[in-house]
Amino acid sequence: MRITADDGVQLEVKECGSGPGLVLVHGFGGAKEDFADHVDALGEHHRVVVFDHRGHGESDKPDESGAYSLDRLAMDTRQVADALGLDRFRLLGHSMGGMVARRLVLAEPASVDALVLMNTSAGPVPGIDPDLVDLGAEIALTEGMPRLKQVQDELDPLATPAYRRLLEERPGYAQYQERKWAALSPVMWATLAREIARQPEQLPALAGLTMPVLVIVGEQDEQFFTCCEAIAATIPDARCVVIPDAGHSPQFEAPHAWFEALDGFLRELPVALA
Repeated sequence: MRITADDGVQLEVKECGSGPGLVLVHGFGGAKEDFADHVDALGEHHRVVVFDHRGHGESDKPDESGAYSLDRLAMDTRQVADALGLDRFRLLGHSMGGMVARRLVLAEPASVDALVLMNTSAGPVPGIDPDLVDLGAEIALTEGMPRLKQVQDELDPLATPAYRRLLEERPGYAQYQERKWAALSPVMWATLAREIARQPEQLPALAGLTMPVLVIVGEQDEQFFTCCEAIAATIPDARCVVIPDAGHSPQFEAPHAWFEALDGFLRELPVALA
């Protein structure tokens, strides 16, 4: 289905199942299909909602840089939930999606019954050089996304052994990654990449969260591992699960362990949250 945000941008949304609302928010350069392997199983106990961020996948891709920001994506997430009648819901954010989820829950904590932050950070990501990001943004805007992909593939920032194994062993996965890349807006990439590299540190603010929180991180995701540990240590009673043999996308790289961690957390939530 298509849901229209308050600025007229249309977002491609899918839902399945019944029960408490569970909104899954994909990362930078991702797509709603990043959770496709698990949506049906999660839908046995939840009303699962996935959508493409603006500038990604099948959603609209505005040409104006002002149409993109992490706060705007948080507003989109809230408006998708509103359009589906979800006043309160469980929320999972992966990577940039975790940054979006963080902003949403800090702005509207009463709307989120339980929070899952996955391979993400509470502020600037260690190891990301803002000057290099600016260079990538300029390439995206002037030379195009194919050229930027060549540069990114050479740097390979998230290419863990688990990711390389997945490319080799899962038929069609490399092609899926290429399709996602081909669907990205260069304006989106340039705008959000710059903001992600320079976003303010919000770790102290997370100490005020009171809902149940699960933090998930792949053991090979060196770029985000310490960030996730810090988040789990800061949020009262948060649980941190490290997924063995996984990198930045454990839902693909170690799907059984990832699902057990998420499903176990959701099933343990108090009856009042169901």
